[in-house]
Amino acid sequence: MKPLIHTLLISAAAIVAVSCKPDAVVPTDSVDLKANAPIYPDYSNVVVPPNIAPLNFMVREEGDEFVCQLTTKDGKHELVTAAGEDGKFNIDTLEWRNLLQECRGSDIYVNVFAHRNGKWLHYPTFNITVAPEEIDPYLTYRLIEPSYELYRQLGIYERCLSNFEERPVYENGDLYSEGNNHCINCHTPQQYGTGGASLFHVRGDHGGTIFIHGDKVERINMKNDSTLGNAVYPAWHPEKPWIVFSSNLTGQAFHITNTDKIEVIDFGSDLVFYDVEANKISNVLKTTTEMETFPTWAPDGKRLYYCSSTFTPLGEVPDTLQGEDRNLACSDSVLTHFDEVRYRLMTLDFDESSKRFSAPRLLLDCPAIEKSATLPRVSPDGRWLLFTMGDYGQFHIWHKSSDLYLMDLHAVEKGVPPTEAYRPLTNANSSNVESYHTWSSNGRWIVFSSRRDDGSFTRPYICYFDAEGKEYKPFLLPQEDPEMNLSRTKSYNIPEFAKHPVKASFDDIRRAVYDDEAVRRVKTQ
Repeated sequence: MKPLIHTLLISAAAIVAVSCKPDAVVPTDSVDLKANAPIYPDYSNVVVPPNIAPLNFMVREEGDEFVCQLTTKDGKHELVTAAGEDGKFNIDTLEWRNLLQECRGSDIYVNVFAHRNGKWLHYPTFNITVAPEEIDPYLTYRLIEPSYELYRQLGIYERCLSNFEERPVYENGDLYSEGNNHCINCHTPQQYGTGGASLFHVRGDHGGTIFIHGDKVERINMKNDSTLGNAVYPAWHPEKPWIVFSSNLTGQAFHITNTDKIEVIDFGSDLVFYDVEANKISNVLKTTTEMETFPTWAPDGKRLYYCSSTFTPLGEVPDTLQGEDRNLACSDSVLTHFDEVRYRLMTLDFDESSKRFSAPRLLLDCPAIEKSATLPRVSPDGRWLLFTMGDYGQFHIWHKSSDLYLMDLHAVEKGVPPTEAYRPLTNANSSNVESYHTWSSNGRWIVFSSRRDDGSFTRPYICYFDAEGKEYKPFLLPQEDPEMNLSRTKSYNIPEFAKHPVKASFDDIRRAVYDDEAVRRVKTQ
């Protein structure tokens, strides 16, 4: 039970806060301004889903008080909210939901007023368009300190997109004093979490891959003598309990003068196939000078896309070197030529009955245009391939040259050369890093990580993608406090849409991570 005096103090503070809030009344007399309102986040002229949380924002300009009026085109429905000197608008959730439904498929008109030097000023009106199509209700992501130097305070979190609720799926943090020295890799659901299956990796202490099957959780040791390294980047089959991983040997290098700051490299990578039910792993592609990574399935499960780089210096490493000595030699070789490593887009056909893949085929020769492709993702209708390209390398989250690109796979199937069937997502890209993207289950929304705000932290931006293949201005994930995105000193990694929340509890996942006796070892196919 809380002490009475503490409760009284909280109640008194709440009363003061409410009494100090300005009245939400639209000024009857104001002076029109020519310059647009300096708001953060920039929600002007964006397209949003009809089930998104309120787009709370702040005015970055001095004022005694502020008023925001949101109306329908005919002016019959209105939402008015006010802000104090901090310029922060916190929109009522229920009123916002009603306005979104009223404006579904049309525009919300936004008028912002500021009171300064004894008079009201009116900024130019801007629009927020409400799309007809909803967005998947959940988003999962990892929050990590941006330097990647330490394992401390890592977590995978799940955010409900219709409100501001965020809960930890799992975190190592400082919550537990014993045995928390482990890195957590990003969470990957199968088919938007519809079947309750997902996974993430644990590195270091208690290492292994955590598989979540509904409310059941287990840890699998994926290390195997027949594979090159750890199973790293996963791609769930759309329907079957099968996963293709890239098996990577990775390392980090920290630049002294380069503005990209960090270089994450592969000095060896292959593709492996894992049958979850049989707990068996086998090689898809095992090569010496070819580095394959970032697999992804077509939505029908009949084709696999991935990225591959031919790096001939790896073939010059003597066969007499084995184990850590060979890994070190390969790492040094790649580091020496890190800005020459470029990845192509490749495909493999898949026969479900035999579980066999075809020979590799080239889709787009990115090195020929001095670019490097990563993270291919296919739209749910199978038409569009979304990927990033930067000047070199495969970890574009630190490459300012990285932008989003889109390829029309239907056009390629009809004979259009791949070099003529792709384009940059001009309306979504910025002058800074764009990376780690995924589609919503209906193909109308894209979420991706961007450093456009400050160049240091990746934050999730959501972009509308219409049925004609046009992208629109992206908007930052809404927060209850619009300044929270700036005050949260964490980067968002691998945002993934989901239709359903993760069913397994935090405690069940923690038990699977810490129970070293229950871990199973993968078998060789």
